[in-house]
Amino acid sequence: MKKTYIILSIAFGVVLAAAAVFIATKKAATLDPIEAVEEQIATQPILEYGIPVDSFNVQGGTIKRNQTIGTILGDAGCKPEIINQLPTLSTDAFSLRQIRAGNSYKIFLSKDSLQIPTFFVYEHTPTEYVVFTLTDSLSIRKQQKPIRVETKLSEAKISSSLWASMSNNNLNPMLALDLSDVFAWTVDFFGIQQGDGFKVYYDELYVDSTSVGIGTIHAAWFDHRGTRYYAYRYMQDSTYNFWDEEGNSLKKAFLKAPLKFSRISSKFTNSRLHPVLKVYRPHTGVDYAAPEGTPIMAIGDGTVIERSFTKAAGNFIKIKHNSVYTTAYLHLSRFGKNISVGTRVSQGQVIGYVGKTGYATGPHLDFRFWKNGKAINPLTVESPSVEPIKAEGITNYKQFIASLQVKLDSVPPAPVFPSNALKALYK
Repeated sequence: MKKTYIILSIAFGVVLAAAAVFIATKKAATLDPIEAVEEQIATQPILEYGIPVDSFNVQGGTIKRNQTIGTILGDAGCKPEIINQLPTLSTDAFSLRQIRAGNSYKIFLSKDSLQIPTFFVYEHTPTEYVVFTLTDSLSIRKQQKPIRVETKLSEAKISSSLWASMSNNNLNPMLALDLSDVFAWTVDFFGIQQGDGFKVYYDELYVDSTSVGIGTIHAAWFDHRGTRYYAYRYMQDSTYNFWDEEGNSLKKAFLKAPLKFSRISSKFTNSRLHPVLKVYRPHTGVDYAAPEGTPIMAIGDGTVIERSFTKAAGNFIKIKHNSVYTTAYLHLSRFGKNISVGTRVSQGQVIGYVGKTGYATGPHLDFRFWKNGKAINPLTVESPSVEPIKAEGITNYKQFIASLQVKLDSVPPAPVFPSNALKALYK
C-alpha cells in the first residue's frame, strides 16, 4: 500500500511539472519576442559579486581612517569568534593589511530577524574585490570584476585645450593621453589652436557602469592648423603601429616634444633678454614651463654622451641620436633611473625630471637641438619617418582601412535610433 502511495505521488508530481511546463510554454508563445525576453530576465536572480542580492539585506559604506574589518563587522553584529579568525584568512593573494581607508565595502545580512552578517565584500580596486564568507566555513576569495568593452566613435572641436574638449564632450580624459601618444610625432600638442579637433574610433573599458580606462584605439584623425592627420592601427611584422591613409608610419625618428601637456614659455631666438643675467643673448632652444618633477622623455633613440651639472645649465643630459642629430635637456631637478654616460636610451624613455637648477627663475625644461653641430629650432625640425607599409602588403592594408575610413569620414559620432527600432526588427 505504501509503495503504491509513493508511486502515485511521483506520478502526480510528474503530471504537475508537465502541466507547469505546458502553461509556461503556452504563455511564452502568446508574448512577442521582446516581452518574452523581458519576462525571462525578470525571473532571473539578481547577482552582485556572485551573491543573490534578493536573499539578503545589504548595507554599504566606506572604510574610514583607522577603521578595521573587525570593527565594522562587530558593529554589524558579527560573532566575536568569527571576527577573531579574520587574521588567519590573510593569504599571499590578499592580506588584511591591504585594506585602505576610502575604499568601499558591503555587508550582506540574513533577511530574518537575527540579521546575521553572511558575506563581507571589500572593493580593493575598481576591477578587484574580496569576498569574506562569514559562515562556519570561514573563507576569503579575491575576484576580478568582468570588464565590459564598449566600442565608441567620438568627435570634438577644441575651443581652449585638449583636456577641456574631453570634459566639454563628456569623454574620458584618459583619451587625451592616448591620442597624444598616437599623434606624438605629427601633432604639436603645445601649439593646439582653437578650431583644431579630432574624431576617434576606440574601445572604452567599463566595470559595472564605471569607466576604468581606454582600450584599443582603432583609427582616428586629428585636425591641426588646417591639416588633417589620419591614424590607423595595423600589424606589420607581428607588431601593431599606427599608419596614415597612404601606409606611411606615424612614428618618426623624433617625438614632437620631450614633455606631455605643458606650455612653451620661451622660443628659439637669436636675441632674448636673459631672465637671470638681464642681458640680451641668443636662446638656441625652447623652454617648456611645467611643474617641478614632470617626467622628461628622450625624443629619440640614442646614447647619453653627457650627464653633468654646470652653473648655468644646472643638471643636464646630452644625447647623441646618430651622426647628424644631438639633443640636450637642461635645468633638471634629478636624473632618470640608471641614466649615465654611455647609456643607450629609447624614444619616450624617461631620462629626467623638470626642475629649476642652474640659471632658472622657475621650474622648466630648456630643450636644445643640433643638426650637424649647428643649433636648430626644435619646433621646426622635420623628423624622418620610419619604414612604411611594405610594398607587398599595401593592398591588404588599403582593404583593411577602407571601412575605418568610412567611419571616420562619413558616420556621425552619435547616431540616434527611434525608440521602436528594436521591435521593428521582429516584424
